[in-house]
Amino acid sequence: MLMESQYKRLTDSQWRFIKEILPVQRKRKHALREIVDAILWVLRLGSQWRNLPDSFPKWQLVYYYSRHWYIGKTQLAA
Repeated sequence: MLMESQYKRLTDSQWRFIKEILPVQRKRKHALREIVDAILWVLRLGSQWRNLPDSFPKWQLVYYYSRHWYIGKTQLAA
């Protein structure tokens, strides 16, 4: 997919910075890094949630986390 190839996933140094501001929670089926990468994919490419590539977790889960963090005022810098 062309849009997917235009997105660069988080580097290790970017992820170290971001994970420090995320709320600590229970163990998950999907890594938070995958979820954050998926949120950034949507934000950077302007795509719809439903169009997330299969390489990311299901769009419903990614959308849930984005709403949860937004409502909870956790701020992720894109």
